[in-house]
Formats: sequence, structure tokens, C-alpha cells
Amino acid sequence: MSGAKPGEEHGIDVRERGADRDGKPQHLDRRLFMQLLVFDCAGELAASEAVKNLKVAIERRGAAAVLYADVNNPAGIGLLSFSEDPGDLVSKVRPVFAEQEIRGLCLRHELTMLGRSYSSGFEPDLEYWLLRRPRETVLNEAWPWAVWYPLRRGGAFEQLPPKEKAEVLREHAGIGKAYGASDLAHDVRLACHGLDANDNEFVIGLVGRELHPLSHVVQAMRRTRQTAQFIVQMGPFFVGRVLWRNAGA
Repeated sequence: MSGAKPGEEHGIDVRERGADRDGKPQHLDRRLFMQLLVFDCAGELAASEAVKNLKVAIERRGAAAVLYADVNNPAGIGLLSFSEDPGDLVSKVRPVFAEQEIRGLCLRHELTMLGRSYSSGFEPDLEYWLLRRPRETVLNEAWPWAVWYPLRRGGAFEQLPPKEKAEVLREHAGIGKAYGASDLAHDVRLACHGLDANDNEFVIGLVGRELHPLSHVVQAMRRTRQTAQFIVQMGPFFVGRVLWRNAGA
């Protein structure tokens, strides 16, 4: 097929789809990749030096990133980086850790998370949802607290009839929307199928003004059918408070 995109000749469409707009379907073959790396430092002074040196190195490369203090580890820091091009995670972020001033950090592999923004098919503004909303959420200076965690649903969920599956998702989403509308908790939802070492399917980021509502929304979600019956693994959880943000080049 002349001019066809990869996969089209076999009926494979890898584009994201949103709600119809002006009677026409929205499609977009762009998405945001986000990666969380968490490190142990030698101690408080080492952590301070690491943060200072990371800021310089990240700015020099024009990478978009957020640095967190690891609330559960006084010698820990987290680095969230993000780009439409996953190659930036290798070409811009990875070289940072080869610099002499950065060496000595110990990666906590169990807290590494990598995912991509995705659509559910109902988004009224697909480009905003996929590209701008996740960035704006993690870069918002009014929301310094964050909780990040992966999760996996059991296979039984995928076997549900479409109508029943939609009802399960709608119950779960309704709680999240209520917390967001109240400015208590705002979410970043990423798919990580095939990207996660432990076969998780999604990475969830919760950010907000205060820490308690982020814990509260996780608790509230426990009563939903999706969590109670179909989620078979959640966590480990990373709890962070923003030290620094960089919007990137």
C-alpha cells in the first residue's frame, strides 16, 4: 500500500483515539513517555550535592524533569523525566549519570517506573490529554506532593463483556474526577504494557497540594469493584515532595 503507515496494510492501528469532534474521530500518533528513577545517596550531605549536580546536568541537556525528596528515605531522591521521544530518556537523561559529579548514586530498581500516556476513546481534546495534561500536572507549582505506583489487573477483567467493563471503569473514574474537581488529588495515568520489569500494566501518579488526600483517594478506590475484584498487584509506592522542576528545552 503506497504511503501506508507501518501496520496499516495488516489492519493494525497504533494511534490513540479520542471522542468524535465535529462529527469526526480524533486520532493522534503521539504520546508522552514518563520515567521515574529512584536513588539512594550516601547521606543527607550527599543527597544535597546530588540534587545540586543533577539540576545542572539536566538543565545542560534540556531534559524535562522533576526532582523529588524521597519521603520514606532521608538519603533518597527521585527523578521523573518525560518526553514525547523515548529516545530522550537514553540520549538526554542516561548520560547524566555517567558524569563524575553524579556517580555514587545507587538505583533502587524496584521503584523504577516507565509508562506512556494513553487514551480511553472518550477524551474531548485528545492532544491535551496525551501531551499537555501530564506535563502540566507534574510541573504545577501548587502541587508539591506526589505518590507514584504501578498496578496490574487480573486476566478476568479483560474477559468481561464490554458494557460491564465500562461500568467498572466508570465507577473507578468517578471517584478520581471528584477528587480532582475538589483540587484534592490530580492523576497521571500511564500504560506500561511490555515496559515494566514485573509485568505491570499501568503506572499511576497522584499529585496535589497536601499528602493526606493522595492517601485518601487510594483508600477510597479500595471499595470500587475494579480494585476489590480485578487488581491483583499494586505498588511498590514512591512518596515524594518536589525539590525542583524543569520544563525542558
